[in-house]
Amino acid sequence: MTGALRELLESHPDGAKVDAWMKGRHFPIVEGKCATFVWRGHADAVKLRHFIFGLESAQDLTRLENTDLWHLSLEIPPESRVEYKFEVHRGGHSEWIEDPLNGQRARDPFGANSVLQGEGYVVPEWTRPDPRVRPGRLVPLSLRSAALGGERRGHIYLPARLRASRRYSLVVVHDGSDYLNYAGMKTVLDNLIDRLEIPELIVAFVDSPDRLLEYANHAQHARFLTEELVPHLYERFPLRNTPRARCLMGASFGGVAALSTAVSYPGFWGRVLVQSGSFAFTDIGDHNHRGPLFDPVVAFMNGFRAAPSAVTEKIFMSCGVYESLIYENRSLVPLLTETGMQVRFVEARDGHNWENWRDRLREGLSWLYPGPLLMVYE
Repeated sequence: MTGALRELLESHPDGAKVDAWMKGRHFPIVEGKCATFVWRGHADAVKLRHFIFGLESAQDLTRLENTDLWHLSLEIPPESRVEYKFEVHRGGHSEWIEDPLNGQRARDPFGANSVLQGEGYVVPEWTRPDPRVRPGRLVPLSLRSAALGGERRGHIYLPARLRASRRYSLVVVHDGSDYLNYAGMKTVLDNLIDRLEIPELIVAFVDSPDRLLEYANHAQHARFLTEELVPHLYERFPLRNTPRARCLMGASFGGVAALSTAVSYPGFWGRVLVQSGSFAFTDIGDHNHRGPLFDPVVAFMNGFRAAPSAVTEKIFMSCGVYESLIYENRSLVPLLTETGMQVRFVEARDGHNWENWRDRLREGLSWLYPGPLLMVYE
């Protein structure tokens, strides 16, 4: 329990004392590794719904007697980021709501969550727009794919000082629109390039109309990326034509697509960046507890685990320790390393979400493609 909550409990509170106690405070209250969540209002029950794997996903708040204030204290390790909602029950109905006392929000394709920032966590300044930085630009991408049988769309990021006489490395990003909208990746690229932490890059943000099918070790998707998209981009832009100048990246199922495409075309993609890859596998049988959507992933991972091989030069992986996928990602690291590939794996006290992936972009991109600043000091 936080000291602030203990102070309130020992005051024999009523409504007026709660009003005074809440005035000027930030919620949730964070003191060291303890956090107190607070909700105020009339309800039959209130639960905290968080996304920390390993803890009960729904935890009851306790109503303070003679008041309408509800509270729950949890141990939250320093530097954590935790996304959550409240589940409020009234009159036989329930709803999930964002925390009205907390202005911190994280957005994703499904809406928004409230965010608890543990002690020591700071939003990286290089994720924020900087008016002093000369911005790159996004141009539309549209390509008809024979492999996939339809049009694929997205955007191409071009650095601010693009020159036709120069040659650039290419990064292809799965779930491209989500990386732009929810991870702020254009701003990250602008800032890291301006700081000379990464070189100027050309980045293809591609989308899929059926990512759960096409990202799950899908041969036609790998063919589209390697045999159609890359040649198309080479015709349009001044790209360096070497494996180390070609990078595939993605998160979750997009991470599976990045690795499985590299496995399908060994040696073609010289860099891979994977965030919270959905690397489900089994030791017995062909079906994972995650359900039939993962069956193609399980087949791919079981096959790769049985005969691992070096398919790229460098691979960067990250995963949140509050994700259910942390076990699969950790177990993959020694397997990849033993093949001779250069592997860097980073963990963070965060979950399966876009701001976790945003916060790891600097380390991943600058390790795969160190800019002039880092090449001097490393």
